[in-house]
Amino acid sequence: QVQLVESGGGLVQAGGSLRLSCAASGSILSIYAMGWYRQSPGKQRDLVAAATSGGSANYADSVKGRFTISRDNAKNTVYLQMNSLKPEDTAVYYCNANILAGTWTRRDYWGQGTQVTVSS
Repeated sequence: QVQLVESGGGLVQAGGSLRLSCAASGSILSIYAMGWYRQSPGKQRDLVAAATSGGSANYADSVKGRFTISRDNAKNTVYLQMNSLKPEDTAVYYCNANILAGTWTRRDYWGQGTQVTVSS
């Protein structure tokens, strides 16, 4: 069984920084893309940033230049460094990973979500 466990959310003032972490564990053969999504009340879940196993990354336009995604493949972990946070970044952030599990099934897995609140 594969699990994604997130940490690092919280309350921060506008202009501040937070770092999210997401560790994948369980019967894992290979991890492909890993990324972060966010969802605000009444809105759809949107991609924030994603990174391939080779290190290529893409970002939502709204976070370019402020957020940085990185991976530690040896630890099956993805990070999201969030700087210059704005109130509009407030959301529940979800980790996502495309994983080939020990059952030889490849699919997307999701973390439980972590709340990020940016006060003005």
